[in-house]
Amino acid sequence: MASLTSLSFSAISQCSERRAVVSSSRNLASNSELFRCRTSFSCQFVGFRASNSTSRMVINCMSSTTDSPTVADTKLNFLKSYKRPIPSVYNSVLQELLVQQHLIKYKKSYSYDPIFALGFVTVYDQLMDGYPSDEDREAIFQAYIKALNEDPEKYRADSQKLEEWARAQNSSSLVEFSSKEGEVEEILKDISERAANGNFSYSRFFAVGLFRLLELSNATEPTILEKLCTALNINKRSVDRDLDVYRNLLSKLVQAKELLKEYVAREKKKREERTGSTANEAVTKCLGDYQYARQ
Repeated sequence: MASLTSLSFSAISQCSERRAVVSSSRNLASNSELFRCRTSFSCQFVGFRASNSTSRMVINCMSSTTDSPTVADTKLNFLKSYKRPIPSVYNSVLQELLVQQHLIKYKKSYSYDPIFALGFVTVYDQLMDGYPSDEDREAIFQAYIKALNEDPEKYRADSQKLEEWARAQNSSSLVEFSSKEGEVEEILKDISERAANGNFSYSRFFAVGLFRLLELSNATEPTILEKLCTALNINKRSVDRDLDVYRNLLSKLVQAKELLKEYVAREKKKREERTGSTANEAVTKCLGDYQYARQ
C-alpha cells in the first residue's frame, strides 16, 4: 500500500489523506504571505510649501486592491461542498489539480474557453475512471468546479459540443477551421486571434483538449498536431511537453489503480477467512455444548 501513497500530478511523488488536506488548508489560510491578493500602490503628489524655517511635502496616497481567493479558500470550498472521504489514490491527484487550476484561474490573463474545459473534463474522467460510485464521481466534479467559482454544467456542455464536432471532422477539416463557418469554428478562430495578439493564457488542460480533438477526429498523422498548433498560434513545443506529462500521469494512475484493486481483493479475502474461521469456531462450540448436554 506504500506504493499508493506516492502519486501526484506534477511530481507524481506525494499523497495526502483528506484529514491532512483539511489541516494543510487551515495552515495555508493562516499564512498571510501565501497566494494573497495582488495590491497596486500609487502616490499622487498634491502640494509642496517651503519657507526659511520649515519645509513640508504633502502627499496623498491611494491604494487599490484586487481581491481573489487564496489556494486555501479554494480547497476549503471544495471540502465544504463534498464532505465524504475520497480514497487517497484519487484525492492526492485531485488536490494537485485543484491547486494548479486555481493558479490558472486567477491569473490576470485567464479567460475561459471550451478547449480548456474539454481538457479538464478529459483529465478528470480518466482520473476518476473506476471510481466506486458514479453518483459520487459526479458530485466530486460539481464540488471541484464550483470551488473555483465556475459552472460545472458549462464545462460538461462545452466538452460534449466539442466532442460531437470532432467526431465529424478529419485530418484536413480539423486544421482548416479558419475558412469555415460554425459555432466551434468561431471558438477556434477566437483562440487563434487572442493567441496572435498575446492575450491568450495557455495551460496544460488546453493541450489535453487539443489532444482529445485529434483523438476523436482520428487525426493520427504526426504532422496534424503541428498544423493545428500553427493555425491556433500555439507553441507546439509546450503542447508536446504537457502531453508527455499527461501520458505519464495516465500510466501512473493505471498502475496505482491496479495496486488498489489488489489491496482491496486481499483485504476482502482476509475478512472472508476471518469470518469463516469465526463461524467454524462457533459451530464447534455449539456441537461441544450439544454433546455435553446429552451426557
